[in-house]
Amino acid sequence: MFIKQIYTTCLAQASYYIESQGEAAVIDPIREPEPYLELAASRNSQIKYVFETHFHADFVSGHIDLSKLTGAPIIFGPGAETGYEINNAEDGQTYTLGDLTFQVKHTPGHTLESSCYLLYDADGKEHAIFTGDTLFVGDVGRPDLLDGIATKEELASHMYRSLNKVIKTLPDDVIVYPAHGPGSSCGKTIGPQTWSTIGDQKKSNYALQEMSESEFVNTVTSDLKAPPPYFFTDASINKNGYEEVAEVLKRTVIPLPPDTFQAHIESGAMVLDTRKAEDFEKGFVQGAINIGLDGMYAIWVGTLINH
Repeated sequence: MFIKQIYTTCLAQASYYIESQGEAAVIDPIREPEPYLELAASRNSQIKYVFETHFHADFVSGHIDLSKLTGAPIIFGPGAETGYEINNAEDGQTYTLGDLTFQVKHTPGHTLESSCYLLYDADGKEHAIFTGDTLFVGDVGRPDLLDGIATKEELASHMYRSLNKVIKTLPDDVIVYPAHGPGSSCGKTIGPQTWSTIGDQKKSNYALQEMSESEFVNTVTSDLKAPPPYFFTDASINKNGYEEVAEVLKRTVIPLPPDTFQAHIESGAMVLDTRKAEDFEKGFVQGAINIGLDGMYAIWVGTLINH
């Protein structure tokens, strides 16, 4: 068994590469497929599955491109409806990967199709659960992103039942691999770690403490900051499909000679300067916006700049 967490700091997002006996699965991939293709090639493995825990709102996933490049099916949990071909798994359905087994656990709450993937080792023992935005370290996914489809109170009730029927029934030593770490807007109080165990979360996560459903709903729906406006755009793209990232880069990443650059500025184009702040302050193009690549670049760009 080989498990690698691929963490993208500027998104506070974790994707996962799991491998056994030359077969690999990827869970919640980022937009660019290269990290997974290169890892599989370096380990002489073939990507067999692309699992998605839900329709992500905070980033455009790479599931479609990765599936096209590898032939691996895209697997969502129950109820997912898309503009492209997927496998809609049933609750409890299993998928083999070498001598490992994944079991789909439908855990609505963050979204209606949200699902976790429980990984069994070669001996049939529960080893880890990939929780997406259902369970974070110290937090749970926000339940207010489906306005017009379900209220935050309805989703929080779903979350309460998912946590009690699925998450809290797992053995304490099961490893928790969530989709996000600190800094993500997908939760309220995500802890500093990017993985944990069920036992630790039962002790320290406020959402896993004993309380009534009404108490839980009130707790998880209070003090929610407004989601970044790009969340709803990204969720729609992940649901309906998109242009291949290679084509996007080919069409948009074009070196500009100085006169063309100046013409764009004069016509009102936005200039985004991605250097460190200390370099930016030494000299910059008039009107440029500085958001450094070395911080939470993606989140700030998505939040502050019109798209």
